[in-house]
Amino acid sequence: MRRPKALATVALAAGMLMLSGTCTSAAPGRAAAALGGSGGLSGAAACPGLDGYTCATLSVPLDHGGRVPGRLGLKVAMADNVKAPKGVLLFLTGGPGQPGVPFVERLSKKLAPVLKDYRLVMVDQRGTGAGALQCPQLQQEMGSSDLTPPTARAVTDCAAAIGPDRRFYGTTDTVADLELLRRALGARKLTLDGVSYGTYTAERYALAYPRRVARMVLDSVVPQTGYDPMDLDAMRAAPRVLTRACEAIGCATDPAADLAEVVATYGNGVDVLDALTTWEFVDPDYAAMIDALHKAAAGDPAPLRGLIADVRQGSAATAQELSQGLHASTLCLDGRYPWGSADAPAAGRQEALEKAAAELTPADFGPFDAATATGLGSMLSCLHWPRTAVQPLPQQHCRLPGVPVLLLGGDRDLSTPLEGLYEQKRLTPRARVVVVPGAAHSVQNRAASDKGRQAVFDFLLER
Repeated sequence: MRRPKALATVALAAGMLMLSGTCTSAAPGRAAAALGGSGGLSGAAACPGLDGYTCATLSVPLDHGGRVPGRLGLKVAMADNVKAPKGVLLFLTGGPGQPGVPFVERLSKKLAPVLKDYRLVMVDQRGTGAGALQCPQLQQEMGSSDLTPPTARAVTDCAAAIGPDRRFYGTTDTVADLELLRRALGARKLTLDGVSYGTYTAERYALAYPRRVARMVLDSVVPQTGYDPMDLDAMRAAPRVLTRACEAIGCATDPAADLAEVVATYGNGVDVLDALTTWEFVDPDYAAMIDALHKAAAGDPAPLRGLIADVRQGSAATAQELSQGLHASTLCLDGRYPWGSADAPAAGRQEALEKAAAELTPADFGPFDAATATGLGSMLSCLHWPRTAVQPLPQQHCRLPGVPVLLLGGDRDLSTPLEGLYEQKRLTPRARVVVVPGAAHSVQNRAASDKGRQAVFDFLLER
C-alpha cells in the first residue's frame, strides 16, 4: 500500500505482458513441495497489549521448491475464538512491503460486527515487519511511496544487499506461505479480505487454491491481470476524480484543465501524480491540491511545490512499516515492463522503455505526458533491478473460482482507480460491486462514510 500508516496503496505492477502459464500460480512441483514444507506455528503467546489474540511464528521454507535451504519465520496474530462459526477471516495488507500484525488492533475495531462469527487472522508476509528486507538508501529515497523516483545506485545496492535470495520474494512465494498458514490453522477454507496489493495476493491465492476459498472481499482493487507500471489508469482518472472532488466542495475552478496546464508548463508530472496519490489519504476532496494546481496554472507554482515537498517529507517510513526492499523485489518479480520481465538482460531495457514512450499518445496518459509514464518510481526501480529469474504467472484469461466476491472501491481513489475494479469484475463469476462516493483508497479503513463497511458486514454475514 502506498502509505503504510493508512492501510492503503497499491503497488503491484504487472499489467502489460504476462508469462504463459496455467490458471494456477505455482508449478505442480513447487506446490507439492510447499504442502509438505511447513514447520507449523510455534511460540504461541498472548499478543502484547491485545486482549483476545494469540501471536505465534509460522515457519516456511525460503524456497518452496526445495532447491535452496533455509527457512523464514513469519509473525502471525490470531483471534482466540478458534471455533468461530464462519471460520477464518484472513485480512491481507498491501504494499507490497507492509506487515499485517501491527494492524490487528485497528482492524479488529473496524471489523468488530463480524468477529463473533469469524476468527480474524493477520500475518507479516515474507520480507515485512520484523523480517523486513533492509535497503537503507532506497528506503530513505522512497519512504512509503510507489512513485517517487529512486536513484539507480539505491536500487542496485538494494538488490545486492538482498542477494540471490531476492528471487524468493514474489507473490507466488507469498501465496504458498498462505497455504501453509491455512494448514497450520487447521482451516478447511479461508475467507479472504484484501486491501490494495492485498487484493492481488487474495486473487492469486484463489487462482492457486480455488477449493480453499469460501468468499472474498477485494477493497481498492488491483486486478489479477496486474497493475500497469506506467500507471496510465491513474493518469486518465485524475481529471474525473478532481472534477468530482471540485463539485463536492463547490470550487469555482476547472481542476482538470489546471492539471493539464501545470504538467505542460512545468514538466512535473511525476511529482504531481505522486502528490495526488498521497493527498487522497489526507483529504479525499483534494481541496488544497485543487487550489495549488489552479495557482500554479495561473503562474504561481510556489504553493504546489510546497505541497509536493510536504508529501515527500511525510512519506518517510521505516522498513518495518513498509519495506522498500520487499516492495522492489515483488514488483520486479511480478511486473511486466516494456522490456519484458526481471529475467530480461539489463542491456536493452532503456531502449525498450524509450520505444514504449514514443508509442504513447495523449489518449493513453490524459493530462500528463509520456515522461510521467516512463519516469515513475515503480518503473525505474525495475529498470535498474539486476536480472533475476521469475516464475510463471496465471494466464490473463483465468477467472476466479465461483465463490461470492465483493468488489469495493471509492470514486476518489487514484492509487487503485475504479478501472481496475471493473477489470477484475470481468474475471469474477460471482462479483458484487459497491462503489462509495467520496471515498478514496482503502474504503474499509479510511472512508468517512459507513456505506462500504456496512456492505462488507452484510456480505460476510449473509447465509
